[in-house]
Amino acid sequence: MTIPESQLKTWSAQGSITQSAATYDTIKKVLVDSSSPCYSKDISIFLQGSYGNDTNVWRDSDVDIVVRLNQTFYSDLSHLEQGAKSSFDTTYPNVQYGFHEFRAEIIDCLTKRFGSDLKLGKKAIFIKGNNGRRDADVLVCAKLRRYRQGSTGTDNQYDEGICFFLPDNTRVINFPEQQRYNCTTKHQNSSEWFKKTVRVYKNLRNRMVEDGYLAEGVAPSYFIEGLLWNVPNNNFGTNFEDSVVNSFNWVVNADAAQLACANNLFWLIREAEGNCWKPTDFEAYISATQKYWNEWST
Repeated sequence: MTIPESQLKTWSAQGSITQSAATYDTIKKVLVDSSSPCYSKDISIFLQGSYGNDTNVWRDSDVDIVVRLNQTFYSDLSHLEQGAKSSFDTTYPNVQYGFHEFRAEIIDCLTKRFGSDLKLGKKAIFIKGNNGRRDADVLVCAKLRRYRQGSTGTDNQYDEGICFFLPDNTRVINFPEQQRYNCTTKHQNSSEWFKKTVRVYKNLRNRMVEDGYLAEGVAPSYFIEGLLWNVPNNNFGTNFEDSVVNSFNWVVNADAAQLACANNLFWLIREAEGNCWKPTDFEAYISATQKYWNEWST
């Protein structure tokens, strides 16, 4: 028995946006206040993740807020020839104020306002919800330039993203603005079916976890969104059942190694790469979805 259209349509609805907007505004006001260390610095504050991409569902809780330092940038020179690397090093000497100093000041600023509601995580600063404010994860980061092959190291041949550092000083790189732009474009080009279908998939994933078909954490929303971004636009539309069935069948028959993240700057499915979906988790998700769809009962 397949999942009926009425259930899929219910799952396509966007979750709460009023509380997430209020949460974002509350935290942003603290950071841009004249007493904040951010006040005199070049920064950007924006939403990322489900709330930033309008793919949030009712079960989504944490609001992901990015606080990016713009006046300092880090670099990925792994695609450059040695001469280009030398040119980069000569042109851009090390700076004294970077990610670690910036994050320390942000923590101090937010602690003064939120006190015991604030907890430091491995990646983000968690702020517990209160009085209409949702839980929030504040990711402190800096700009990053990933130079493309053939760049001189001093030109504009790079992709601009963000980076932050884990407690062990491992650097994490991502490209949230490219992801947001690509998902918005995909939504428009699919006659506004893409984001609705992502929400269906996310709610379906949540039900599979609740019903014991899939372990928690095997299929993060980021990867589901990226998976569907690869699906050709003509697989979306008409109704929700066709959109889910056609998109899923396309994925099953695709070469998984050629699927990209929605930012189109990382591969989606790879072993031992931090920004990628582990092949075993991807396969477990596909298998569980097939089984759950065929065994669905209200």
